[in-house]
Amino acid sequence: MSDDARTRIDALREEIDAIDCRVVDLLNERAKLALDIRALKPQANLGLYDPKREEEIFAKLASCNAGPLYADNLREIYGAILHVMKEL
Repeated sequence: MSDDARTRIDALREEIDAIDCRVVDLLNERAKLALDIRALKPQANLGLYDPKREEEIFAKLASCNAGPLYADNLREIYGAILHVMKEL
């Protein structure tokens, strides 16, 4: 591998690392909001699990997706995220 390619790979990996930290920050922000909603649901006479809302989330994600991820990829990723959020 050439030094130029290795240098470029290292730079791209640094960008990925920075993005990963932003994603973690956003996931934690999302988790806090989800916990706030969970605390309010009993007052609104709503159940903790809302499958309709999950489908709304998946549809919204698909509508704002410009790729290269496919909608099915986002559904899989967010399925895992929503699963973890429910366990908080």
